[in-house]
Amino acid sequence: MTFAADTAVEDRGGGTFAARVPDGWHVVGNAHGGVLLSIAGRALAEATGQPDPVTVTAHYLRAGRTGPVTVQTDVVRSGRRFATGTATVGPSDQPWVSVLGTFGDLGEDSTDRSAPMWIDGAPPDLPDPADCSRAVPGDPFPPQFMGHIDLRLHPDDARFFEGVRSGRAHLRGWVALPDDEPLDTIAMLSVVDIFPPTVFNLDLPLGWVPTLELTAHVRARPAPGRIAAEVRTRFVTGGLLEVDGVYWDSTGRLVAQSRQLALVPRG
Repeated sequence: MTFAADTAVEDRGGGTFAARVPDGWHVVGNAHGGVLLSIAGRALAEATGQPDPVTVTAHYLRAGRTGPVTVQTDVVRSGRRFATGTATVGPSDQPWVSVLGTFGDLGEDSTDRSAPMWIDGAPPDLPDPADCSRAVPGDPFPPQFMGHIDLRLHPDDARFFEGVRSGRAHLRGWVALPDDEPLDTIAMLSVVDIFPPTVFNLDLPLGWVPTLELTAHVRARPAPGRIAAEVRTRFVTGGLLEVDGVYWDSTGRLVAQSRQLALVPRG
């Protein structure tokens, strides 16, 4: 199965879409938040008539499960350049996630090339993917969804797999889909939630890190090839932590940013 098939939606009319969270897309039995967001994003792209998520915010209300799911959408505004809509994913009486998103067209033909540009940043310094540490499913860690993604971490950041922690809440790595499936802007909504928790490199318990809120800004359609990404946490306070991510395509172009607020894992 491809990622596109895994996140496909079927229009049932009236803003309602049917989908299925595939087997394997879970973390210790809980549906992966990124794949839920991609399913919601695909439904909103169809509902708004705009192909690309530009800014999407998800609030996770309760843990989801794999299997059939309903996406209920509502188009709030449809303008000349952008359209904004809401979506819920899960049972209608107890949805798992609530999403607000603005969609547009990030294709080259619709991009304003005369707009000012200023970049204060660069892709992370990464070894060749073959020299990085690939995350593969374990029992229970790494989680099962790693079988649906090709994530390769910088060796200096991945030693927590061996019980050695760097002391920095910082991860760098390459991301791709299996079998050279292209990454589109809908897939980027899962990529921004694909890394292991940054705090696994701190002296904190290893465990599930439930996301409360996730915001993704998609800046461009990725060029073919791997995504170079860097995620980091600066503040762990009051039982909460943030994760900031920056994502660059194979040409060195910034294609996405993310921030999420999550609960600190407990022993």
